[in-house]
Amino acid sequence: MAELNTIARPYTKAAFEYALSEGSLDKWSAMLSFTAMIVSDNELKRVLGTPSLSAEGKAELIISVASKYMDTAGKNFIHLLAENGRLPLLVIISTQFDRLKTDHEKSIDVDLTTAYELESELVDKLSKALCSKLGREVKVTTKVDQSIIGGVILRANDLVIDDSVRAKLAKLAVAMNS
Repeated sequence: MAELNTIARPYTKAAFEYALSEGSLDKWSAMLSFTAMIVSDNELKRVLGTPSLSAEGKAELIISVASKYMDTAGKNFIHLLAENGRLPLLVIISTQFDRLKTDHEKSIDVDLTTAYELESELVDKLSKALCSKLGREVKVTTKVDQSIIGGVILRANDLVIDDSVRAKLAKLAVAMNS
């Protein structure tokens, strides 16, 4: 996976720098997200994998489906990826682009998983604490997963803090079996 990230990075960087210079980060983010969804679709993945379909044909297929999200530069980007056999990297490029976008905008998306629904005041308090700790605008998305029993799992980009009862019990079981 690290190798695919490395291959995708120059394409992501070029797209990001272009979108930034044009003031169209949101538009490019939406375009990349939609095209990533297209290449992830099982039926379209099968069609795009057809050896008899040329790179131009693959690019035109994606562009025809996503044309309302694309400008000329977006279409050129898809053609470039198709010519270089990199269309499957659109999912990774989209993820990397969104990460660069949030870094640029000094914001971060935090996923908070708890065993039970949290009160909005508590979520707001946590959001403010994370904002001051991380020095960024924080957007908290909450999710309930009763299988964690209690505690919290916090995910922000590559950072995962698992302070759930389930994780603590698993660590205890490992320690007891050692």
